[in-house]
Amino acid sequence: MEYRPTIGLEIHVELNTKTKMFCGCKNEPDENHPNTNICPVCMGHPGTLPNINFEALKKIVLAGLALNCEIAENTFFERKNYFYPDLPKGYQISQFQSPTCANGFLEIFGKRIRIRRIHLEEDAGKLMHDQNECHSLVDYNRAGVPLMELVTEPDLNSGDEVKEFGEQLQLILRYLGVSDANMEKGQMRVEANISVSQTEELGTKVEVKNINSLRFARQAIDYEVKRQTEVLESGQKVSHETRGWDEKKQATFLMRSKEESHDYRYFPEPDLPPIKTNDSEINLDKIRASIPELPSQKTNRFRDQYGLPDSDIRVLVFNRELGGYFEEIISELKTWENIGYLTNPGPEQLPKLIKLCANYRITELQKIMTLQKNNLSEIGNIKISPKNFADFIVRIFNKEISSSGAQTLLKQMFETGDEPKNIIEQKGLSQISNTEELIADIRRVIAENKKSVDDYKNGKQSALQFLVGKAMAKTKGRANPQIAKQLLEQEMNI
Repeated sequence: MEYRPTIGLEIHVELNTKTKMFCGCKNEPDENHPNTNICPVCMGHPGTLPNINFEALKKIVLAGLALNCEIAENTFFERKNYFYPDLPKGYQISQFQSPTCANGFLEIFGKRIRIRRIHLEEDAGKLMHDQNECHSLVDYNRAGVPLMELVTEPDLNSGDEVKEFGEQLQLILRYLGVSDANMEKGQMRVEANISVSQTEELGTKVEVKNINSLRFARQAIDYEVKRQTEVLESGQKVSHETRGWDEKKQATFLMRSKEESHDYRYFPEPDLPPIKTNDSEINLDKIRASIPELPSQKTNRFRDQYGLPDSDIRVLVFNRELGGYFEEIISELKTWENIGYLTNPGPEQLPKLIKLCANYRITELQKIMTLQKNNLSEIGNIKISPKNFADFIVRIFNKEISSSGAQTLLKQMFETGDEPKNIIEQKGLSQISNTEELIADIRRVIAENKKSVDDYKNGKQSALQFLVGKAMAKTKGRANPQIAKQLLEQEMNI
């Protein structure tokens, strides 16, 4: 029998509140000066009292509702006791017995991944080990930042599923506005519990920590599944341990063995009151009403409303700003259609315009942005207005410019933000519509390429494409390729 991997995730996400979880210090993930945003409360000085940041509670409830969770009517904070150098209190204020959210799910690849719990706690500080061989440095700016911990059931079975789950969760959190979930900045951290077994009974669990990207998460899990399978096939037993991921070596490595569970000695936080999750501070109806259109809903709407392929929809949904810009262009295209500017106006033309828009917006513009060392995530800085982009699309649709002319026009619009008609006039990009003018150029091409003409007349179709290319070059890309082809056939068959 094949070995079947079983994977559960623990995901920590820093919430983007203005202040920390239990004090008034700023929550600034980009602060580069160490130990700047600290105070006696988040440093755990004797005699200080924490206060609950209800904005963080609202955000975790919002995330829980969006992830189909049950929201606890009553909850409370507890002390989780353990020592670590970047934990200034010597304990962490967290939730254990009564998590704020529980029993949710997120669907990926048509499969429901159950979410066991989502609870709220405070983050630890940050240790830096590579400054000196003799000691480590501690930055407490992050200590006390609101931290959401999400725990799944062991419902995942591959690295690809883990990557997709992480990407969908990351996207939902960004749509909700509860976190930027930037893994490079440590705002979202993934830990995976992995086991393999030939039966329904779970194998020995191995935890993989210190994964700082979803791509690495997939690689680490695929490696660990292969490693555990090889251990079992050799007749040995998998050890219950914690491992890290070395992206350079593309391998997991042993961090520490787990012979027994750690006793955190949870007990209710004596300095914080219990919380009712549907009172004046946290109104569930208001929070539920504030949930925006979520990625899965937008995906279905784009598919039904615009008829785009899934590959295009994924780009537009994953880049929320790009998707919004795309819809602004569609709105402008409907205006162009209504005023009868289209060569063949009518509702049946709109889907063609939408597909043309998606192609140029996603594919052609991305080529230009790549050359300019930009990417689609910086779409807000582009100078092309939705109105001008719609104008550009309509001119292509009406065959006022050729495909090569369209690429030149788009590049100029990207660089200057100018209107299409101005650039077309300045650069002479308008497609030749005068048949007599084009016929004159076609006859010159025929006269200059006698061998290719003879090849065509002898049945070699590739010669015709060669001559079309020559016609396009002769007209500097301003000819309509289909019309040029027709005229070439007509002139050579006379």
